[in-house]
Amino acid sequence: MGSGENRVTSLPESMTAIAIGEPGGPEVLMPETRAVPRPGPGEVLIRVAAAGVNRPDVLQRMGFYPPPPGASDLPGLEVAGTIAAIGPGGDPELLGQAVCALIAGGGYAEYCIASAGSCLPVPKGFSMAEAAALPETMFTVWHNLFERAWMKEGDTVLVHGGTSGIGTTAIGLCGLFDIRVIVTCGSAEKCDAARALGAALAVDYSSEDYVAAAKAFTGGRGVDAVLDMVGGDYVPRNLAALADDGRHVSIAFQRGAKAEIDMSEVMRRRLTLTGSTLRARSADFKAALADEIHRTVWPRLSDGAWKPAMDQAFPLAAAAAAHARMQAGAHVGKIVLTI
Repeated sequence: MGSGENRVTSLPESMTAIAIGEPGGPEVLMPETRAVPRPGPGEVLIRVAAAGVNRPDVLQRMGFYPPPPGASDLPGLEVAGTIAAIGPGGDPELLGQAVCALIAGGGYAEYCIASAGSCLPVPKGFSMAEAAALPETMFTVWHNLFERAWMKEGDTVLVHGGTSGIGTTAIGLCGLFDIRVIVTCGSAEKCDAARALGAALAVDYSSEDYVAAAKAFTGGRGVDAVLDMVGGDYVPRNLAALADDGRHVSIAFQRGAKAEIDMSEVMRRRLTLTGSTLRARSADFKAALADEIHRTVWPRLSDGAWKPAMDQAFPLAAAAAAHARMQAGAHVGKIVLTI
């Protein structure tokens, strides 16, 4: 075998994938036959055992979140499985390894391409479904809370959507580092679920003022950071919940991309407003993030300190049902597709 050829285990020519026929509701997700992709330099091909379902997949299906240039048009931003092929120049010892990976698209399929640097070993004691539930939310929460918001032991953070994949991951990850998490949820039942997962305080936003609750919980001081995926009119309220020198991190804007804030408050209280999107970041950035998470978080996962909250698993062909469940908003934790 020449050094420029892909090193592979036995591979089929075609595979089943879930494609977006046209922008629309869950019913536009349809199985179709695709050619099995081949990895290029720095890439691996993963035989997918499970794929995470995330809100960006829903937005892509609706036509609001196109994949970045060069990425697969198939939905799916995280998978777990075994490495079935490696690109030219790759390490042949990777073949057959069980990994989970953050990808820029293509996860709703029997095989998908991943950057080798974005792959992490399946933690000890984790099923493939549990491993597939890690990368997208883990990378997002780690980067935004620990790198952009500088969270540290003893801090308190307010996280909206406490029973979402992001919310439950934030509860678990912060718990590993002795950071208190206040969450908002849309019902008393979801507040109970968030507390059971380790939230220090869960606020039912349909009946309570989360700003007043956060201030009361912190003795009037306010929280050190807010992780916000709501945007719109929540932003000025989030700032009111922050302590002086607090950090506001935006990762989505379900109630609108525009907000009106009082800049004098930002200046007077030395607040920091930041945010990020992960999907379009470079392979080098994601590899560095994966390396930091592997060194800092993975040993604790392998020790059994935390596992992701799992909601429901659907077979690949039932991707439309998985999306319907996510949009209904009744889920607690991660939804996955199994293959």
